[in-house]
Amino acid sequence: MKKSDIISIILLIYLGVMAYIGWPRFMATGQYVEYFAIILVTLVVIFLLRIVLRKKERLKQERQQKDLSE
Repeated sequence: MKKSDIISIILLIYLGVMAYIGWPRFMATGQYVEYFAIILVTLVVIFLLRIVLRKKERLKQERQQKDLSE
């Protein structure tokens, strides 16, 4: 597995645990929109981080291949 995959999986597990822990608090106050908005924004950030990390890995691999071919 690539580093970007591992980091994404760890962050998704963390998000799931924190969402589970936070559910009773938001349930008691009735702030459903805020609860789901936080989860949605966090998912978007994790997705964007994954894209950036994959691009960084790809550029690193291309640079290594270029160095080997010279």
